[in-house]
Amino acid sequence: MESDRLLGESVNAEPSDYGTRRGSARAGAPPGHRRMSYTALAEACSVQAVPGDEELSVQQAVVFIEDAIKYRSINHRVDANSLRLYRWYYSKICQWLIGLAIALVLLLAFVERPSSLSVTSDLRRRSPAWQPPCGVTEVFELACLIVFSLDLAVKSYLIGWEEFRKNKWLISYTVVLTVSIIDWVLSISMECDEKLRVRRLLRPFFLLQNSSLMKKTLKCLKRTLPEIASVILLLALHLAIFTMLGMLLFPKTEDPDKNVEWELHFRNLPTALTSLLVLLTTANNPDVMIPAYTLNRAYSLFFILYSVIGTFCLMNLLTAIIYNQFRGYLLMAVQTSIIRRRLGIRAAYQVLSCHEHTEEHVRLDAVLKVMSRVQMQSYYRAAITAKVHQYDTPGHMDREQFMKIFDELDKDRIKEHPPLPEYESPVLQRLQVAFSHYYLTVFGNAVALANVMCICTVLVLNSELETSKRNNFYMEIINLCFILYYLFEMSVKIFAFGWKGYISYKNNIFDGFLTILLLALQITIYATYSLPFARDPPSHGILSLWEMVRFINMLIVFRFMRIIPNIKLMALVASTLLDLLKNLRAFAGMLVVIYYVFAVFGIWLFEGAIKPPSDYPSINTTDNGTVTNYTNVCGTYEQLGYWPNNFNDFAASLVVLFDIMVVNNWQVFLEAYSRYTTGWSKVYFVIWWFISSVMWVNLFVALIIENFIFKWDRSHTCTVSDVEKIRYQTSVQLMFKEQVQEPTEEELLCRLHQHPHLTLHW
Repeated sequence: MESDRLLGESVNAEPSDYGTRRGSARAGAPPGHRRMSYTALAEACSVQAVPGDEELSVQQAVVFIEDAIKYRSINHRVDANSLRLYRWYYSKICQWLIGLAIALVLLLAFVERPSSLSVTSDLRRRSPAWQPPCGVTEVFELACLIVFSLDLAVKSYLIGWEEFRKNKWLISYTVVLTVSIIDWVLSISMECDEKLRVRRLLRPFFLLQNSSLMKKTLKCLKRTLPEIASVILLLALHLAIFTMLGMLLFPKTEDPDKNVEWELHFRNLPTALTSLLVLLTTANNPDVMIPAYTLNRAYSLFFILYSVIGTFCLMNLLTAIIYNQFRGYLLMAVQTSIIRRRLGIRAAYQVLSCHEHTEEHVRLDAVLKVMSRVQMQSYYRAAITAKVHQYDTPGHMDREQFMKIFDELDKDRIKEHPPLPEYESPVLQRLQVAFSHYYLTVFGNAVALANVMCICTVLVLNSELETSKRNNFYMEIINLCFILYYLFEMSVKIFAFGWKGYISYKNNIFDGFLTILLLALQITIYATYSLPFARDPPSHGILSLWEMVRFINMLIVFRFMRIIPNIKLMALVASTLLDLLKNLRAFAGMLVVIYYVFAVFGIWLFEGAIKPPSDYPSINTTDNGTVTNYTNVCGTYEQLGYWPNNFNDFAASLVVLFDIMVVNNWQVFLEAYSRYTTGWSKVYFVIWWFISSVMWVNLFVALIIENFIFKWDRSHTCTVSDVEKIRYQTSVQLMFKEQVQEPTEEELLCRLHQHPHLTLHW
């Protein structure tokens, strides 16, 4: 199931205690530590559920191995009906339905009030957005809540009541669903006119609880925060000390010309804190220093010293500690996943051997029968089945052999390309050698570069010309020549590698698709404008000639990305990014959760706070009894034209949060919303900056580095052609597999003995 608990956690065994427990098992248990031992006797091994039922044993083994493949806990019911329900629940259709419900309930925020269905979010130009009638979005939301209720019911049944009471995630799932349903009923009863929808804030929980790795990530974050508290306190102390020094250095004087620094940045404690906090991110540097620096160059030492200590020392130290601590806890989470895999495989062996009333071996035909039913990738099935057939002579395998054949699951997938087609003619064979040579790809990259350079030259020459005065005829002739070569290159590669071999390379699929699309567009242009006979063709159809030529040029420039797989370092960088997208989805999912929650809070707090200018560009705002035209004040929200950045709908809120996460000019939002609402609004933005920019972005960057170093260490001996021929598929577990510890047989038996639904007699 999705629970983070392991079978042995009922005896207070935490993942962080794993190394200690393993060391004690080897070196002797310390005082007060109870070492548990189970000796399996062949004649005493049996399954209490249905003795002698071979079909049930095979079904149990199938499910346990599937649990091991997906790093799921085996702590669920194991009777025949429950196993059928369990496999149905984890089928692709059922999981796809749950994923669709999660995506739909999250996307409702873009449609429901306040709706994001408008062309622009600019307060000056935005027309009233379409608001769905009451009950439209609520119907879809109700359907999603029904799916979640069924999901909760199935999960709760499969693990049993005793395990449900110990599972905090399922209890929280129940509470969130209950609150969401009550809030939904209130919305319907109030005809969707309520000001606050509590369930919108709870929706990210459905995404969070559905991912085991996301829950592990959240647990790691929770444990990381206390570890970095000392650095955060040191950073806060640094900020407080320099704030006091700044207020002492830049007080209000009798000379108005010397009060600019005080007026702008050190008028009071909140203003001084905000100015120096923003300076930590360098967003207002050197603006915050210029007024004082203008009066005396010595004042620059204050700001330089503050930035060196805070930005370059403490902030980078905080990043290093966040990464180091989180990496340690992530390693513990990976350790938990490895234990789950080993436990699932061990449980499969146990039920198969106990059916035969022996602990010494299992029959090969039973193992092959299990493998034929397990849902897994075909290449893993083939590798494991081949390992099983190595034991054909004895006809059975022992426990160590059974565990060892599943080591194939821990290996990287290496994709080998199909063999080249065989031609009988010597001429065709020589042509095949020439067209399959790596130099053909190099020459094709040079041609693509020449094409891009031609486009760049034409763009430079025509940059000042109007569209009607541009001569597209010669550009079309040049493009046609290049496209014909691209077609020739694609054809000879298909001849050399065969269809299957050609499409086995992803860059060939990318290259071939764009080539066919370019050829189709070129034929369309010639058919529409009768080129090359018409030198200045009139506009026909929806797109003019210039627009179609521009579209072709964009595709040609995009096609130039074909060089990435042929340059080793670029290929590694690109594959690293792809691996992050595939295998580190939990971190991106956590970022989605954080964005969603803060966007909802932002709408609650600041919707409609900033009003559109009634007479643009004059905006008169009263401040301390004086009238200030903020449109004319440099660097303000109004002067910079930040009107599209607001919290008036969900989509606009996400953009504002992203702008603040990037931290460029984020002080503009702090100043504007504190002026339009209250100074306490800065707390919201500072918390978001710390969580998104300091914590999450730095952590994500560190994990990118970790992933890249992992791939670089494995690929530094490979040539460019080797990287092209094989593709590694990296997972988080594989990244850390060399640093995790394998569980001992004693620990696996201890955990297996405590299974709440599988009772084994020893």
